[in-house]
Amino acid sequence: MAKGTTVTELILAGQKERPEATGAFTALLSELTVAAKIIAQKVSKANLTEDLGFVGSESADEEHFQRLLEFANTTIVNRVSHIGHLCCMASKQNTDLIPMPPKQAKGDYILVFDPLGGITNLEVHIAVGTVFSILKRENTADMSLTTNVLQPGDKQVAAGYFIYGSSTMMVYTTGNGVHGFTLEPRIGEFLLSHENIRIPDKGKTYSVNEGNYYFWEEEVQNVVEYFKTPDIKTGRPYTLRYTGSFVADFHRNLLTGGIHMYPADSRDPLKPHGKLMLMCEVNPLAFVVEQAGGAASTGLERVLDVQPRHLHQRVPIFIGSPADVRLAEEIIQDNR
Repeated sequence: MAKGTTVTELILAGQKERPEATGAFTALLSELTVAAKIIAQKVSKANLTEDLGFVGSESADEEHFQRLLEFANTTIVNRVSHIGHLCCMASKQNTDLIPMPPKQAKGDYILVFDPLGGITNLEVHIAVGTVFSILKRENTADMSLTTNVLQPGDKQVAAGYFIYGSSTMMVYTTGNGVHGFTLEPRIGEFLLSHENIRIPDKGKTYSVNEGNYYFWEEEVQNVVEYFKTPDIKTGRPYTLRYTGSFVADFHRNLLTGGIHMYPADSRDPLKPHGKLMLMCEVNPLAFVVEQAGGAASTGLERVLDVQPRHLHQRVPIFIGSPADVRLAEEIIQDNR
């Protein structure tokens, strides 16, 4: 592929290589890119746009961030609902599955997404992102959509994210490598900028909210202590790089190497298994990182092997360069 290839051209080329392809998957990815362009425009003006309530606000902006989240969520739902190739959707923002309109034609694909992760970072101009996962309904005879949605991550047919920062990028995989496209605003197209992304085997940075240190299990504390301890032979200490935006930290580590960690937190009853949601946040990026040569683990098992129990299940996550993730697993498992 040549640099400057549009994401649409790449999607269509992939379709031509598969005689059985119906165009459904192509249409879905294409509509996701349109939704991302709309969201990128709104995000770029988030601190200025009066209709979101940002101008002159003296509050903590919680209500205003919620409006932007709802905008992103609605934009994605509206863009993909009409294509006729989905049986349902699931969003981090919705308690239940999102059904297709009653009169709309339906297909066998399932879209799971986080419309705008890390949104509170917009106030300080840190990148935020949209994460998506595409599954295929396995049992069309089973009328339970929930049963079809709750598939392990290794069943994903595609996954990726859009990151909105100094530029807008789309990074995605269909199970055959990872490619990155940067939005060229003058022509409104995502152009190939990062072909066949490969994460370094070992990094030099770790990303974790170290303020939660005393609420982690001792094994996890030992992992962080390892990365912080000076040792010339193993290239330590690692440098701490943590923004609080999962997509931003993941993206940096994907390109330059490193490990992102969000373990279980005993202090918070809402996060006994971690903060990040398995299906709409962790699985998509785990699929991406593995396709780029990396690894993703709960500390005890491969993330993509976890069988989801419910739509908003949370899991601890250690994700990034394979050598760093394996080392974290070894420390955790050896101390149990």
